[in-house]
Amino acid sequence: MASLKVCQEPVGGFSFENCRRNAFIEAQLTKQGFKVLEARKTGTTIAGIVYKDGVILGADTRATEGMIVADKNCSKIHYIAPNIYCCGAGTAADTEMTTQLISSNLELHALSTGRLPHVATANRMLKQMLFRYQGYIGAALVLGGVDYTGPHLYSIYPHGSTDTLPYVTMGSGSLAAMAVFEDRYQQDMEEEAAKQLVRDAIAAGVFSDLGSGSNIDLCVITKNKLDYLRPHDIANKKGERQGNYKYKKGITGILTEMVTPLELEVVEEVVHTMDTS
Repeated sequence: MASLKVCQEPVGGFSFENCRRNAFIEAQLTKQGFKVLEARKTGTTIAGIVYKDGVILGADTRATEGMIVADKNCSKIHYIAPNIYCCGAGTAADTEMTTQLISSNLELHALSTGRLPHVATANRMLKQMLFRYQGYIGAALVLGGVDYTGPHLYSIYPHGSTDTLPYVTMGSGSLAAMAVFEDRYQQDMEEEAAKQLVRDAIAAGVFSDLGSGSNIDLCVITKNKLDYLRPHDIANKKGERQGNYKYKKGITGILTEMVTPLELEVVEEVVHTMDTS
């Protein structure tokens, strides 16, 4: 018997049907003995502080894929606007595409208003986008910039919640970096002292967290200039091999040895020349 389906207008608010569907599928797979895929573990140390004249952002440059170092010189400080930059921790693809999308929307906003965007506007766009996906976008962000109201620094979590503080850290090495900030941060720091503090905080994450490593990038944002220092410092310098690891033949004793000759017959041999035209 055919049934008539009446078209209904979409109801306002968020739809969590996919979340309930995923939970149901996960429960069914578990009952059948299948192993549910686990979330990918990532590692990063990102940080930022507000100093006397502006904001300084810092990040390491190691990108990991499980237990493998996929990229030793990954750029984790992303462009948002001429006066706003953003550090990303979490899934590299999510942080890259999230910051690119918000940067594009802010550019359209700047063209329509005829002025540089506010840092609070970028913060609102980022938090609304991440909240819409309920944490399924793995992007933990440190947003910093300077507008006509002064310097601003925000930490944005993957579920969309935000904090505004004079210094913030995020990523798997954030605890080590936060320890350095809490010990040495002061209000109205000079630029060189603030840069050294951010460098030391990122270095603490590099040497205390296996997911962080390689170089240290800094981004100094003030009202009249922007300095993107890449790399600012090379924390992990590769050393030289000290000893000789080549051993002479016969040092290791051979217990048994068996040689099996292979009888091979060449049936046909064809030589193809490379076309260089």
